[in-house]
Amino acid sequence: MAVSVALAGKPNCGKSTFFKAATLANVEIANYPFTTIDANNGVAYVRTTCPCRELKLDCGNCRDGVRFVPIGIIDVAGLVPDAHKGRGLGNAFLDNLRQAKAIIHVIDASGGTDIEGAPVPVGSHDPLEDIAFLEHEITMWMFGILKRNWEKLARKVQAEGLKLEETIAGQLEGAGITDAHVKSALTKLKLPRDKPHMWTDEQIILLSDMLRAESKPLIIAANKIDTASPENIERLVKVGAIPVSAAAEVALRLADKSGAIKYIPGDADFTESPALSGAQKEALSKIRALMKKYGGTGIQKCINDTVFNLLDLVVVYPVEDENKFSDKHGRILPDAFLVKKGSTPRDLAFMVHTDIGKGFLYAVDARTKMRLGEKHELKNGEIVKIVAVK
Repeated sequence: MAVSVALAGKPNCGKSTFFKAATLANVEIANYPFTTIDANNGVAYVRTTCPCRELKLDCGNCRDGVRFVPIGIIDVAGLVPDAHKGRGLGNAFLDNLRQAKAIIHVIDASGGTDIEGAPVPVGSHDPLEDIAFLEHEITMWMFGILKRNWEKLARKVQAEGLKLEETIAGQLEGAGITDAHVKSALTKLKLPRDKPHMWTDEQIILLSDMLRAESKPLIIAANKIDTASPENIERLVKVGAIPVSAAAEVALRLADKSGAIKYIPGDADFTESPALSGAQKEALSKIRALMKKYGGTGIQKCINDTVFNLLDLVVVYPVEDENKFSDKHGRILPDAFLVKKGSTPRDLAFMVHTDIGKGFLYAVDARTKMRLGEKHELKNGEIVKIVAVK
């Protein structure tokens, strides 16, 4: 499970409820600062259409033709302004963030918590203020790492002819920064590569900000829409936020688990059991009205948008028997892999197993039985047989 997504935001914005909604894990949820002290690590799922229905097969790995592919999800410590200086649990937050490929920034759309995460009357805080400060904290964290040794490193690059990209990436390796991230950022900023010792703090901050955007893309989850004003939601949607009710999703998943309803995460509606009580029906009718208004609870949309749009991944199904779409044990479509758009069958072979990658000969499209070219770019939903030297 190479894909890991972080849930970030200030205390009391609903991160832990989002985490529970996405994973159904038992986590501490309370209305006081720093409920999450140590990061919660769990498994969430990206939703996709399973090919088995199209093939008129029953794979046993999907639900009514909906396939859920696992990803890692990290509910990190709540963030407050100046976390990069060590305020609150800032250092813990930034350490937890290292392994994440992308961030879902959960904000309190109701305006019921101030910038520090302390409870205030609903509507008294502007949630738009919460958006920029997360990006600022990550940028300044990266700047702090670079600034500590900048003069020494810059002179070393000049004196010893070291590659600037590798030197900067080496300093930020723990933050998930690669040579490619640095190269891309330097190209866009047009900073003088031959004189890094003359760069100003402002220029290094600009570089840090670009590296943050390149390495930690984020999506905004406007949580608590059930108590937020329509005006707040409208303003947040205008800046690209996804309306979310983590509490509604938790209720739906628990109700589905108990058999009270039939609900597939990401659906815009659910089916009720005839045995529901009046109180249950009333509670579910409120959730249904919310879902009708927004097309669902928003939790699955956040996860899917992060994986498919921000990270640009596709789902591919490797099989051993292209005629039966199965592995050697006869299990139909047993595995689903998330790969970067543009990946080749050889890349997939290495993901399945290093030895298979090393012995890779060619691949076959299981649907058409046609051999795939060396530079073939894998498409979403593709079923592939890999042929390798044993």
